[in-house]
Amino acid sequence: MTEPLVYLNSGFVPASQAKLNIYDLGIVLGATLTEMTRTFRHQPYRAADHVARLYRSLKYSGITVPHSPEEMLALTNELAEANCRLIGPQEDLGIVHFITPGENTLYAGSAGAAGPLTPTICIHSFPLRFSMWRHLFTEGTHVVTPSIRHIPPQCIEPKMKNRSRLHWWLADKQSQAVDPRAVTLLLDLDGNVTECAGSNFVIVKGRTIISPTTRNILWGISLQTVKELAPQIGMEFIEKDFQPYDVVTADEAWLTTTPYCVAPCTKINGTPIADGKPGPCFKKMIAAWSQRVGLDIEAQIMS
Repeated sequence: MTEPLVYLNSGFVPASQAKLNIYDLGIVLGATLTEMTRTFRHQPYRAADHVARLYRSLKYSGITVPHSPEEMLALTNELAEANCRLIGPQEDLGIVHFITPGENTLYAGSAGAAGPLTPTICIHSFPLRFSMWRHLFTEGTHVVTPSIRHIPPQCIEPKMKNRSRLHWWLADKQSQAVDPRAVTLLLDLDGNVTECAGSNFVIVKGRTIISPTTRNILWGISLQTVKELAPQIGMEFIEKDFQPYDVVTADEAWLTTTPYCVAPCTKINGTPIADGKPGPCFKKMIAAWSQRVGLDIEAQIMS
């Protein structure tokens, strides 16, 4: 095998042969549900949790696929095993699931005129490019809150991980005008902190890790890991609304996400958080996470 495999609809094909129809509703409407898992030492991490969340999204969206969660997980593991043969022993993969309602062959400008649909199912992978995130561990993240607001949960349920993301694209353009390497942090309509495009966001005050409430965010698998590890490093984990004021005056702030697990946030809208450097609680958290997965995560990012 000289190129990665992709699972598309009913079987594995080489990545160069994996094609979507232009009438697929993932393209026409941006109607796509998705998940991303990563490997540690070439083994998918918490893939069962990601697949379970994907199936909750499918049920809520009214999309039925022919695979059981157990079959989807088996396909995921099979793809990871095959594609990990193409990377080095110190490298790892990101594994993406996406499912759309399928192709609307009647589409001719009227988005609602779909007949019976067969969902499009895809699993693919890519090598994690750790160099993209090194600066997060040396300098910390700069988050910017643009004028564009988080879509209210009354419009799109945030517990579904989806790719209807034009508002994130527009928000990133505003944030990057402030700092080309900034990460967008959206506020809700009431000014509460929500989440970033590809990560959850938490603050640390004293011995407490504070997350926005589940009503306003996608509850991340990495955020769940932080919650599980908190007692191990002598910290409490709570959920409550907070605002940019609370971020500015926090002891620390972190991003949690699948590719790099957890990273420090050292600045918001140009204002340093605490001393503007990665803090001691972050160091304890990344060490605890590394111990859990049997790999020095920070060393892998910096290698």
